[in-house]
Amino acid sequence: MSDKIEHYKAGLKLFGENKFEEAIAEYQLALKIDADWEDGLHALAMAYMSAGKLDDAIATGKRILELNPSDPFVHTSLSMFYQRKGMIDEAEVESAKARMASWKLELKTNPDAPPPGPAGSLDVLQ
Repeated sequence: MSDKIEHYKAGLKLFGENKFEEAIAEYQLALKIDADWEDGLHALAMAYMSAGKLDDAIATGKRILELNPSDPFVHTSLSMFYQRKGMIDEAEVESAKARMASWKLELKTNPDAPPPGPAGSLDVLQ
């Protein structure tokens, strides 16, 4: 097992124990090995959010977007970060982007998938 994975797993364990600062340190060590590793960046962003470091969470989310702009999870995460920071307009924009990105992924396996409805709508659940 690579050191990257060992640090990542250690971070996950610490995160589960609500030791967010220690988890951040482990994720950062993993990312020193592979700076563009999306799973590690996602974990780091969530640890930043849980530690109350919303600006760092947002910056990390934006880094993930640079690597993979069609990732629905990063848009969902950014929506959460913005919402916690009180940036409701930005949160709603990211939420809409998450729904659209998820739908585009669904279309790859289900070309008849209905488009996403408005926020909070259950129209897509049939």
